[in-house]
Order: sequence, then structure tokens, then C-alpha cells
Amino acid sequence: MTTPSGAPRPFAAVGSARPTWRPGLAAASVAVAAILLAFVGLLAARPDVALLGAPMLLTVAYALARPRGVPAVRLREQHVRAEAGRFTGALEIDDGGASTVRLRVSTPGFRSVEALLAADARAEVAVVSARTGPQEFFRTDWIAEGVDAAFVTEPRLVPAVRVTVEPAMHALGQQPLPFRLLGLTGAHTGRRPGDGDDLHDIAPFAPGDRLRRIDWRVTARRGTQSGAATELYVRRTRARADAVVMLVVDSRDDVGADVVTWAGGIPVPRDEPTSLDIAREAAASIGRAFLAGGDRVGLEDLSVRRRGVRPGSGRAHLDRITYRLALSRPEGDPSRRLRPPQVPSGALVVLVSTFLDAQSARMARLWRASGHRVVAVDVLPATRTDRLDDAELTAYRLVALARSTALERLVREGVELVSWTGPGGPVAASVALAALRRARPAEARR
Repeated sequence: MTTPSGAPRPFAAVGSARPTWRPGLAAASVAVAAILLAFVGLLAARPDVALLGAPMLLTVAYALARPRGVPAVRLREQHVRAEAGRFTGALEIDDGGASTVRLRVSTPGFRSVEALLAADARAEVAVVSARTGPQEFFRTDWIAEGVDAAFVTEPRLVPAVRVTVEPAMHALGQQPLPFRLLGLTGAHTGRRPGDGDDLHDIAPFAPGDRLRRIDWRVTARRGTQSGAATELYVRRTRARADAVVMLVVDSRDDVGADVVTWAGGIPVPRDEPTSLDIAREAAASIGRAFLAGGDRVGLEDLSVRRRGVRPGSGRAHLDRITYRLALSRPEGDPSRRLRPPQVPSGALVVLVSTFLDAQSARMARLWRASGHRVVAVDVLPATRTDRLDDAELTAYRLVALARSTALERLVREGVELVSWTGPGGPVAASVALAALRRARPAEARR
């Protein structure tokens, strides 16, 4: 996010309207005090009292030399990353005849910071946030002041930086495969005969078989009679194929680890990821692992009715999926789906959800009943209940009981469950996904 020359590019600057100077409160107060002293001295016939206001008037006269320049404050980036973490920026000031500049920098979810800087200063600002998705940083309100604040500008605003923060991606190992591999080429060994490396069977030579596939040893044992070859045998291999994977994200829930924030009255701290941040991270990591293996990956969102991202492959497709994940968010009241989103035949469905309600679990069961292999990724953060009262704690226990019952039912009906937020975090989830690859269900071997 820098210019080709390497110089920082401004995120935002003041508008085209120039700030105007006006007399400040300090100069007006000193002038009024000097005039009062002179008036009192005249009334009391005390020249010495009247002369006390002369230095004050001279000071005001010197300070009232109106600045001729136009001050400006600009916010420039400084190593801003489009991933969750530390975001930094630099405030640069063009004095324009000003002596000092008062600043107030604010970011939603953080305490505002105020500072008084010299007019030619440069200040760095930074926040640490674990959130992903559309974010705003470093809204800056400022006022420039002349000498002794005799003249000041009207309050001005540098708009906040708008950044779409993409989820971080973890390196994962092997991933589970669908029950059926339908692609014509790829990195996996399919079940149909074709060009590949793994042996399928030995069969008599037929029109269309390549001569290099002839197995002369088998031909010598089976296809000879009285020392003469009567039939040729060929080695048939299994064709290579790719997998079709559909990532399904349930963005209807965006809850934090502290259960007291679930009602929405108390905000989740910005340094703690919510369930939606974790869901974006899990989906992006799993999608990158499949795309790195040459598979095709698509994306659906249970909270919206819009068409998702169709299955594709390549680096550009990963960027497309990551950007769509960053934009996913709860939209209005969640609507009840009668049918799950349509996915390609034979695709592996990876459902990323908190499973706090019955709809996501019902979608997983419907996909499983229609013959898809379904992997459910649980992204509910490890909950904290220390700030709940007795009634709230009872309600939470009922919700947790219903959730655990729904997950147990999913496992009984053939849905494979992986926890992204359990002990070990993404590392343990990577091991669990690799174990699913090695232990394929019985349907995959039919």
C-alpha cells in the first residue's frame, strides 16, 4: 500500500475548503483585562494602575499578527497490514504559520487520545486489533493555534482510514477428500480407470489401450499357449482427479468469549476475536490448503441469499474467497432456510459455524443425507461466565446443553466434527483434519 517510489501514500487529508483563522479566547481575555486596568486607572486617577495594562496590550498586539499560511494535517500509512494485528499510521503537520496543533485521534472500540504538538511535528499512531472485516482507524479532529493561541482555526477533521482487514491464514496439512472425485485431472487418485500411477487392475488388451501399458510378465504367464503369445494384457491405472470443496460460513453469529456480551449491550474488546473473526480465519486457512493442492473451492454464506463464490482454483481465486470472507457479516434478522444452499454433486462440504441454533446443524444433516461428505468446524470461542448472574447463567447452560446435543446428533448421523478453538487451537484442528484424510469413512470405499 505504498507508492512505486516507496514514499508513503496519504490515507486521508483535509478537504478542499481552507481553514480560516479567528481570534482566540486567550488573546481576547488578555485584551479585556488590559482595558479594564486602564479604565480603573483612569477612574481612580492612578496612572500606575493604567500602565499595568500596557505590557498586556503590547503582548496582544504582537500576538495578533494574523498568520498568513494555511495549516493542514495529513494521515499517512506506515506499515499498515490488511490482516488482523497492529495497525500504524503517521500524522504529518504543515504549520502554515501556526505555532501548535491540538489533536484528538479516535478509533471505534478504543479510548480517544488527545495531544498538543508543535506545528512542524510528526506523530505516530497505532492500535492493536484482533478484528477482521471492514474497519475504521484513526479519525483525527484538530485545531491549529497561533502564537499564544491569539488566533485559532475552526475545528477540522481528517476522515478515518477505511480498511478491509482480511483474516490471517494458518498453514494446514492434508485435508479430507470427498466420497467421490469427479474431476478429469488433479492431484488425487480417483476410482475410475485412466492415466495415473496407482494400479487399478490387469485386463486383456482392448482397442484404445496404449502399447506402453502392456504388462509383458503377465502376458507371458497368461497369454501364451504352446510358447506362442495368444493374448496381450495391460496394466490399467486409476485416473488422477481433483476435489470440489464448498466452504459454508454461518455469519449469523458474531459473539465473543465473554457470554455477558452476547446480548449486545456490552461491546466485545477489540483485542479479542469474535466467533465471526475465527470463522473467517478457519475458512480462509482450509480454503488455502485445498487450493494449494490443486482442488477447486467455492464459498457460501448461510446468512445471505445472494449467490456465493463458484468453485475455482488458483491464487486469484483464493484472493476472491478471502475478500468475500472479510465482507461477511450478520445482515438483519436471521431468516429460516427451508433448504440448504445448492452445492455441486459429490462436493465436500465444510461448514464453519458456532452451532448456537438449530439451523446450521439441520443444514449439515440435510447435506449428509443427500450423500455429501460433511465436515463441521466449530468456531465458538472458549466461553467465560464469571460476570453472569444466576438467571443469565441458567439461560447459558440451557443454550450450551442444546448446542452439545445438536453436535452429538451430527456425529451420530455421520457428520465429522472438528473444533478450531479447542485445546491446541488451529494446530490441533490441522491434526484432526489430517486424521480425517487418513481415516476415510466407509462410503468413500464403496
